[in-house]
Amino acid sequence: MQVSEVMTRSVDLVDPNMRIKDAAMRMRDDNIGALPVGENDRLVGMVTDRDIAVRAVAANRSPGKTAVRDVMSEKIFYCFDDNDLAEAARLMAKHQVHRLPVLNRDKRLVGIVALADLARVSDEAAKEAVYGISEPTSVSRR
Repeated sequence: MQVSEVMTRSVDLVDPNMRIKDAAMRMRDDNIGALPVGENDRLVGMVTDRDIAVRAVAANRSPGKTAVRDVMSEKIFYCFDDNDLAEAARLMAKHQVHRLPVLNRDKRLVGIVALADLARVSDEAAKEAVYGISEPTSVSRR
């Protein structure tokens, strides 16, 4: 099964200059934990609820003044829409992430695949991803 068959397609890029308060409100309203960040129609990062909590709230940064670009994860791990689920699971495990932006072969964002998406259709893929994601690491994510 390919990633394109299970991914969420309704994904919009948010501006890196968006305030984290607005990003957090969007996450709340859409019931999601991550937003892809784009500039000039290209993916430049991801901002997660954890990024906001750890890099902004814990650092006492103002939600109304801090831009997404100041707290987002710039190192982007992604998969392609024509990858199979095992490849997506392998990438999630390797990079210890719960979500991957999905790009087409022109490197345009076409969706997001989450661990929950894998779990709904493939016990084996989900198991592989969870195993790697939960592996302890001492490497900083930034």
